[in-house]
Formats: sequence, structure tokens, C-alpha cells
Amino acid sequence: MSATATLKPAGPATADQIAKAKTQLDAQVREVIQWHFSPDTGTPFWLDKAKSFSFNPLTDVKCFDDLKLFGHFEDEWLRGGPVRRWVPKGMADRPWYVFETGGTTGIPKSRVVCDDFRIDYEQFSHTLPDQFFPKGSNWLMLGPSGPRRLRLAVEHMAQYRGGISFCVDLDPRWVIKVIKKGWMEHLRAYQDHVIDQAMTVLSAGHEIKCMFTTPKLLDSLVKRLEDKGSSLEKEGITGIFCGGTEMTSQWIRFTIEEYLGDGTYIAPTYGNTLMGLAASEMPRAEDGFKIAYYAPEPRAVVQVVDFDDNDKTVEYGAEGRVMLTTLTKEFFVPRFMERDEGVRERPSSKYPWDGVSGVKGFRAFAATTTVGVY
Repeated sequence: MSATATLKPAGPATADQIAKAKTQLDAQVREVIQWHFSPDTGTPFWLDKAKSFSFNPLTDVKCFDDLKLFGHFEDEWLRGGPVRRWVPKGMADRPWYVFETGGTTGIPKSRVVCDDFRIDYEQFSHTLPDQFFPKGSNWLMLGPSGPRRLRLAVEHMAQYRGGISFCVDLDPRWVIKVIKKGWMEHLRAYQDHVIDQAMTVLSAGHEIKCMFTTPKLLDSLVKRLEDKGSSLEKEGITGIFCGGTEMTSQWIRFTIEEYLGDGTYIAPTYGNTLMGLAASEMPRAEDGFKIAYYAPEPRAVVQVVDFDDNDKTVEYGAEGRVMLTTLTKEFFVPRFMERDEGVRERPSSKYPWDGVSGVKGFRAFAATTTVGVY
């Protein structure tokens, strides 16, 4: 029996489930606002920014809808330092990481993190079916390394599930520079270098059953395995956690039908350094291989808003731009306009809040975005 047939999909959410989720979200908003704007525990950036507000966050923000008072979070606020302005005073004595996103040209966006990446991936771990991601299994982390959180996050999740993670070196900033220079021979060589590392790990007898990768790297790995007369199934891979906006319904259908054996499950995800991870069920033929993502509420909220009026949520089934709100004690980002667009999806019994499907690059930026080897 195939992986898609063994797991029953979640049904629609009930009114009570939706109401309970909204109550939890509003409570999370109040707690996070009190933390980030209180003089004793607050975040220096937000305490300073509050001096210019025409409202008082501590008294005027009582629910999620009240976050409209903040307007929209600006991308440039995360570029440059001092980075400690993002460390809440109430956690200043804790050890911190800094993770970066972007940075191919100019200063990258930075996010300070203490425990959020662990919490995010532990929560995501509980969405993975143990049948295909067995507890105690070792992992291959085939994705970007360096100052990105993915390496540490996937490694922690493997440890949380009782396994060990094997990682490769991959510098996406170098890859994008190579593409922009038109050095396609160098690009292919670098891609081969990354896949060489993965093949070495898989050939070393480490009993790897699970992996994180991206659509492009999965394609390359499968082709290399085929050249060697092998496959993911023959290598013992039963669970694949895969992320990236390159993951279309057309790609996932081909992957499931052509690459995966009946005993291999693929878990699509949508996420970034600011959000955490939005989870999805394994797409099924009867649903047109649609990939519907659900953010980890109440810690992060994804909304699909009107292209021309970002204060207006689109109807279910309609396209719009993705807007993100992050709500943790470590990091508060209200109403950040992502570089993505998608379709608004209805709540499910497993995730009783809005989701998003058909995620792709925001049309206004798509022409200027360079997609690299991963």
C-alpha cells in the first residue's frame, strides 16, 4: 500500500475548533506584546520604536486584529546592527545565535535566536508520521549550511527524534554569484560537489532513513542514484522532509509517481528564518496533488491578503500576497509582507486556522529573483 493511502487526510475544522484556535491566538498576542513592550523585559528595538507610535501597545493591543495598529514590518529593519537591539531585556543573559537570510548582495537580514528554532522544529516533528520517519532513525541534511538556521534546526530535530544528522556543505550565496556571472559549468560542478557529499554519506553504512532536502537537490540526487542503478527506496529512505517554493503540484506529482517507492513519504514544508515551519500533509492524487501549508499558530500566522490592499484578507480559494506575523517571546514581527503569493485555504481539523496553497514568488519580484542550485 502506498504512503498516501495509509494515512487518512484531515477533515474540515469545526466551528468550535476554529473559535478555540482564535482564543489561543489572541491570548498569545497579549502575552507577546506585554513581554516585548514592558520596560523590564522588552526588546530595545520595540521599546524605542514605541516612542513614535500614536497608540500604547500595552493597553491598546488586546487581540490579533489589533496588530493592524503597527502597520507593516519593514524588511530593512533587520539589515545591519547592532544585532542586540533585537534581544529582549528579559532574556539578555541567555546564549544567543544569529541566523541570516539573503545577503547575496548587500547586508543580509539577521534574526537573533535563543530557543525558537528548537521549539519550531520540535513542533513540526510532531506532524511527521512515525511510520515513515521512525524514531531513532538517522538523517541526511541535504540543504544550505553556513549562517542559516536549517542546518542546526534539522540537526536538532533528528536529535529530538532520537537520531543523528549527517550534513553537507552548501553555500547558496556563492551559487547565486556563479549564476549571475553566467558560469554554468561552475554551477554544474558545484551541484555535483554537493551531490557527491550526499552520495558519500549514503554509501557509508550509516543506516539513514530520513532526510531533509529541497526540490532541485532531490531531483539531482535521484538522477545520480539512477545512474548508479539505485533509488531512494533501495537506499532505505522512507521519509523526506522537503522545503522550497520550487515545490509545485506538478513537481510533487512527478516526484511521488516517479521517484518514490510505495514505502516512502514526502512532507512538503514552507518556511523561512522569520516564520518557522508551515506544515502540509503528503499531497494526494484525489486532491489534484495540491500542497496546502499551515503555519504553526499561535507562534506564527500566515494570511493571504489582497495584492492592492494588504489590510484586506482575500476570500477562500482566491490568490493574494502572503503576510506573516511572528509571535514568540524571542521575536515579534507584525504583518511582514513576504516575497511570496498563494491561495487562501480553509482551516482543517488538524490545523484549525487559515492555510495557503500554490505558493510561488510574488509576481512583482519574480523577475528579479535568482534561484540557485537548491
